[in-house]
Amino acid sequence: MQRTTMALEMFRLDGLVSLVTGAAGHIGRAISQGLGEAGSHVILSGRNEERLKELSDEFLSKGLKADVILLNVTDDKEVRLAFDHIRQKYGRLHILVNNAYEGSGGTMKSSSTDSFVKSYDVSVVAAFRCLNTFMPLFKSAVSEIGYASVINIASMYGMVSPDLSIYNLPEESNPPFYGAAKAALIQLTRYAACEYATDGIRVNAISPGPFPKPEICAQNPSFHQSLCKKTPMGRVGKPEELKGAVVFLASGASSYITGTNIVVDGGWTAW
Repeated sequence: MQRTTMALEMFRLDGLVSLVTGAAGHIGRAISQGLGEAGSHVILSGRNEERLKELSDEFLSKGLKADVILLNVTDDKEVRLAFDHIRQKYGRLHILVNNAYEGSGGTMKSSSTDSFVKSYDVSVVAAFRCLNTFMPLFKSAVSEIGYASVINIASMYGMVSPDLSIYNLPEESNPPFYGAAKAALIQLTRYAACEYATDGIRVNAISPGPFPKPEICAQNPSFHQSLCKKTPMGRVGKPEELKGAVVFLASGASSYITGTNIVVDGGWTAW
């Protein structure tokens, strides 16, 4: 299928199949909605069936296209079953967004080795597992439209460390195992981008900055204010502000971009 080269139309994802891991989470919902609003049929995956069904119903109420797959990305068998489902139902996968993550706060002193292992498994190993498992589906997408796009959701904390002084308790701070895993995910993005570029598969990362949940800001206004002061733009991000970067990297508008990391942080890492 020949994709259009008209400027605005280049961002459309009509007819394309997307898979988002961790789709029902704070950031995952916005990412999924952005892809759906651009025309993609979005496969919403995660481990919470109730939240996924709620998001799917929201999609359908807006006239968007969605499917739900229960998926633990750290389980080889479940990822293979997801591959079988997508292959049988769609025959190809144009876009994969590796967004799944699970973990708590902490510091070097309070973190455990087990926390590092689990964080790395769900961020880095799972992204590697999904990319390799779905490779035949990506190749089918490339045969159809000329490309497939993999987007890894990293973090600004894969590049900088948190300011512990803005947290009320050390245990609430962004933990070192999270930052280490996200840094590794950014590097995995570069490796994969270089290896799969000639196959027509683009691999990029997005590093969100401060995107706290609304309830956190409401419960702790002083912490919210501290986050705002850390950015040149003087505010925290809204999940929907990630839609543009995701749709850009998923679409033909980014046809000559691979191995990059788009930072969406209000300028946090610029000063």
